Amino acid sequence: MVSVHNTSTSSTPGLGSKALIGLAALAALFFIAVAALPYRAMFGSQESAHQALQDFQFAYWPRRGWLFLHINGGTLALLMGPWQFWTGLRRKSLVVHRWTGRLFLAGVAMGVTGAVGLSVTTTYGWAFAVGIMGLAAAWSITTAMAYLTIRQRLVDLHKEWMIRAYVVTFAFVTFRILSDYGPTSRLQPVQDRSNVISWVCWVVPLGVTEMIFQVKRLNTALRARQAR
Repeated sequence: MVSVHNTSTSSTPGLGSKALIGLAALAALFFIAVAALPYRAMFGSQESAHQALQDFQFAYWPRRGWLFLHINGGTLALLMGPWQFWTGLRRKSLVVHRWTGRLFLAGVAMGVTGAVGLSVTTTYGWAFAVGIMGLAAAWSITTAMAYLTIRQRLVDLHKEWMIRAYVVTFAFVTFRILSDYGPTSRLQPVQDRSNVISWVCWVVPLGVTEMIFQVKRLNTALRARQAR
């Protein structure tokens, strides 16, 4: 991601992988348009913020500095992630790949800092705060591992950790989908719903991702044993 000196020998992603990257990018753009941009009213006057945002959102006014870091860092990481998985770009311009990786790191650092600040000052109770702190920890660990593996030129491991890191980054989108759309958006009481979703938005996707990795390893081991 940051200092790649060689490329992996794995095959070029197929149509399914490219479609998945494209869908992730579109979902990220949708989230930014409908969920992230409206919060920018928080950085105007207090009166304009109150008029533009609902009461639940307006509660962030005293903590708008932490919110600024969290939203803008998360937005940057969301936008840089798909570029990291574009194999064609990485092969054509390693410089662009490195710089988008550095911007991803910067976005995660900002987002995590904002998340920690919002957690320790939250007015929504300790359960919600712990969920957000868990997300910040997972975000930090997966991104740090992606950085450390590429520093050691472990490209395949780096790819896996980057996928994990982006899955956790995508918790921004997953949280909004579960909170605002579909059957889960109608669960009551609202506070309990937010507490549960603060965990579900990253634990479940990360668990599914890990299961996919392990199934692939199992299949590889079985094929190797059969080939003996």
